[in-house]
Amino acid sequence: MFEIVRKQALNPTVTLMEIAAPLVARKAEPGQFIILRTDEAGERIPLTVADYDREKGTVTIIFQIVGATTEKLNHMNEGDCLQDFVGPLGKATETEGLKKVAVVGGGVGCAIAYPIAKKLHEQGCEVHSIVGFRTKDLVILEDEFRAVSDKLFMMTDDGSYGTKGVVTNPLKELIESGEQYDEVIAIGPVIMMKFVCLTTKPYGIKTIVSMNPIMIDGTGMCGGCRLSVGGETKFACVDGPDFDGHLVDFDEAMARGTMYKPFERQQHEETCNLFKMGENK
Repeated sequence: MFEIVRKQALNPTVTLMEIAAPLVARKAEPGQFIILRTDEAGERIPLTVADYDREKGTVTIIFQIVGATTEKLNHMNEGDCLQDFVGPLGKATETEGLKKVAVVGGGVGCAIAYPIAKKLHEQGCEVHSIVGFRTKDLVILEDEFRAVSDKLFMMTDDGSYGTKGVVTNPLKELIESGEQYDEVIAIGPVIMMKFVCLTTKPYGIKTIVSMNPIMIDGTGMCGGCRLSVGGETKFACVDGPDFDGHLVDFDEAMARGTMYKPFERQQHEETCNLFKMGENK
């Protein structure tokens, strides 16, 4: 069993949890993920490693409350224990040798982008971070990004915080002003990553994206996380989650990602109703 040692609401729909998992913490690296179950009857869900502390033996996860399992997880508290917490899975983000990188994060994807920016900073890399959110109320990890970034650009769709606009605006301005990046690393909604790649492609800048398709077992056996990359079928759980963004078929990934949305919404509503019934007893 894996104890929840810290729980913090980052905004109304996003929660941070620090989990006691010393064996996972010992090996975890930025870009990797874990698969957890809340209880014996629970489904398996993948969540990215948002941070880790090898000395304390803890792993930090950050999740958005979108489905039945994340709703259940959000109802757990410090001192409660998870049934399973398996990992680290997937390949770590390659950061060695990079001297200047633009890290682009969108929404809850910033939870994945932050540990990568942190490691790059620790390795002496110049880090320019561009993070975007729909509105001020959804901003997360601003102080953390500021601490590891040589330049930080805060963007909101509605202009309620930072600069109004999308993340590709400052990225294009930086490139056209003469900034020469070894890589751009983009993590967020699939549509955001697609447009980041469209922005960098004319300049020939290598762009890495972190893909999060439907995933079940995390070992490549179920095939649920398959993607088309450079005309070949890849599995995000074992071949990724990082891929060359200029080779990813984003349109196919977006189409497959919406297949189970109605089912996910129904399960979420049923789970919420169960919790409400329990609270009213």
